[in-house]
Amino acid sequence: MKRQPNHSGRRRALAGIAVSSAAWLSTPAQAQTPAWPSRPIRVVVNFPAGGPLDILARQVAGQLSNRLGQPLAVENVTGAAGEIGAAAVARAQPDGYTILMSIDAPFTIARAMRPQGGARIDDFSWVAMLGTSGLTVAAHPSVGVKTLAELIARGRSRPLNFSTAGPGSPGHLAAAVLADAAGVQATPIHYRGNAPAVTALVAGEVDAAIISTPGLLPHIRGGKLQALATAATQRSPLLPDLPTVAELGYPALAQESLYLVTVPARTPDTVIRTLATALTEALSEPALKERMVSLDLTPNLKDGREAQALVGQTLERYTRIVKATGMKAEP
Repeated sequence: MKRQPNHSGRRRALAGIAVSSAAWLSTPAQAQTPAWPSRPIRVVVNFPAGGPLDILARQVAGQLSNRLGQPLAVENVTGAAGEIGAAAVARAQPDGYTILMSIDAPFTIARAMRPQGGARIDDFSWVAMLGTSGLTVAAHPSVGVKTLAELIARGRSRPLNFSTAGPGSPGHLAAAVLADAAGVQATPIHYRGNAPAVTALVAGEVDAAIISTPGLLPHIRGGKLQALATAATQRSPLLPDLPTVAELGYPALAQESLYLVTVPARTPDTVIRTLATALTEALSEPALKERMVSLDLTPNLKDGREAQALVGQTLERYTRIVKATGMKAEP
């Protein structure tokens, strides 16, 4: 009988070669995916330098750099009330090396005004909400009013110009709500951010504004502007004697901005968890909390899931307001 060749030894040898080859091939691939972060991180702020968001972002970036062991470079990518910067981050590689710090306006007000445009919530993975802030209603002294009631009476008799940080900004929405709720003739005049909107008000280019408190505060204290009300759910610690709009009978004017941290959609969960942990540790620092309060921000840390839900709820609310007021993307 002819003996059949024994291939078992050959098969074992080939299997050993395959295993060795697989191990050899996998080693470089693993070496190419180091733990995050292994290089500098870009932090996009989608509003101009000098505003509360920009100041907070730079403070937070410093804290995160200490915890993550890599520098965080803050870059202002502005325009379209935050939409341009948000879009730039949405297009970035989802690798954790591009982070967006933004208020909710591009995702809520802008989206409500332009359902087919604006920033899409689903284009991002949500890391955290850091806190909230309200707005202050202020007028130029030349308008001759000292209370919100007087401003409303004035606005019912003749048009008033309101400076805003741009179409779709919180101040734009607030002016539209004031016009609708109080019957005021309010015309929004758009600028590129809070700082130039405040400058225009101080110069008397416009009659009034409903914008973030910190930029207004030195001019209010210096007598260059008249503070009329706090457009938030509670009084501002920076202006504790100034009543809220609800106290004055206009609760519909209350508005808060959400301060958010996001990354491009499909960013790995491990990156998001690491970043969220670092943010939690940063916001536990008393110095950062004090800095937030000095910017009229209320620390209120929420995780990514809660932050996304709040943005969605705010979008629904603002969509109803935009439909009710007939608010347009452009003046």
